[in-house]
Amino acid sequence: MSTDIMAVAHIVQGERVCGGEQVYGRFATPKLDLDRLVWPRSAPGPAFNTPLAEIIDVLVQLGAWLAADPQGVVAQALEHAVRAGSLPRPLMAFAYANIGKPFDRRSIEFQVQRELGGADVLDGWREIPDAPSSRPARIRAFPPRLIHIVAGNAPGVSAQTVLRGAITKGVHLLKLPSNDLFTAPAILRGLAAVAPGHPLTRSFSAVYWRGGDAAVEGVLFRPQFFDKIVAWGGEASIRSAIKYLGPGLELVSFDPKTSISLIGREAFKSAESLAAVAERAAFDATLMNQQACASSRFQFVEASVEEADRYCALLQQRMNVDRPTASAIGPAVPPALRDEIDGLRMLAPEVRVWGGYGGEGVVIRSDTPVDFHPDGKIVNVVPVVDLADAVMHANVATQTVGIWPPARKPALRDALASRGVQRIVNLGGTAGVELGLPHDGFMPLHRFVRWINDEG
Repeated sequence: MSTDIMAVAHIVQGERVCGGEQVYGRFATPKLDLDRLVWPRSAPGPAFNTPLAEIIDVLVQLGAWLAADPQGVVAQALEHAVRAGSLPRPLMAFAYANIGKPFDRRSIEFQVQRELGGADVLDGWREIPDAPSSRPARIRAFPPRLIHIVAGNAPGVSAQTVLRGAITKGVHLLKLPSNDLFTAPAILRGLAAVAPGHPLTRSFSAVYWRGGDAAVEGVLFRPQFFDKIVAWGGEASIRSAIKYLGPGLELVSFDPKTSISLIGREAFKSAESLAAVAERAAFDATLMNQQACASSRFQFVEASVEEADRYCALLQQRMNVDRPTASAIGPAVPPALRDEIDGLRMLAPEVRVWGGYGGEGVVIRSDTPVDFHPDGKIVNVVPVVDLADAVMHANVATQTVGIWPPARKPALRDALASRGVQRIVNLGGTAGVELGLPHDGFMPLHRFVRWINDEG
């Protein structure tokens, strides 16, 4: 294999598989053995009957192993990820340094309690004593068989996928994203290291194939093998999965999303207040260099045009700052977006633009939202008379809304929810969705499992 082509190892039912038979331009993978990527329904999955307490013990050990990295696996994955991906080393290093944090006992127990009501429904049959018919009934959150189409915009997605898959005790096939080929295999190598041959270890595979490959998906995406497809990512990934759905095979979708900010007139009470708000808004706007779904791209500000311009200037300055979650200088603005922005510059003073195209961040002030998708550290600021007027710009594709000041949230949150918004936070608080709370409008663990009745 050419030294310019990166070798990507697969994990198949807990075992590492190496090889370079399948070449995809800049990287190569082992040849797929489709028979080994399924677990026959004639027998329970390896961890179906493993007590959750034992699984949690293993996950806590995994978190410690990922943090300590005794074999250098995480460090090696980081090097490969930086070489193959689009995010700069400091951001990826920060993400990898925290890759073990979700495997925390308190967090796991919180998720199980909040999303499923306790471990009893995973370990066995929960008695339902108060059915209106007076008939005895029992339910179980039965372990699922899942295909996960993993997103590659942040390494934490792979960690959350392994974590939720382990908690639900099912069998899991992870399709690696082309922009993050190394995180999930590194986590699963850690699982094999702390629990070699354990039922949980044997419950996971992580492999790559080109999305939409009918020779692979036409075989695997069938109800005789899997119950659900868990799909992250862009519209193309979701649409590719949808065509295989039918009786016995359903979709759990973490849809592509965008996020916005609503900033009240209180921000302008002093220069210090405005600077603090600009800092919070810049953090939200540049999360993972604006690659995260929670990154704010449109900001609606209760302000006059003159006040909004002061805010825009401060916001652009604070976008041009190094943070653990963002680069002072990100990717250069691509030509298509540059042309759009150049066109807007000609509309001054009705429209104003701050910043340049070298990755330092761009802020556009306009009286209505721009008709293109701001990306790569670009923010559109829109002055409004009242924050209630901005609610109309939220829709079902709006994931997170950051609001300032927090006291304004109660008056806005029901209207935002009615428009389709799934998450409302204080401005500056978009990072780090709390595991155990709803994600994209649903409880993931609740959706992952198969709910079974035993009625008397």
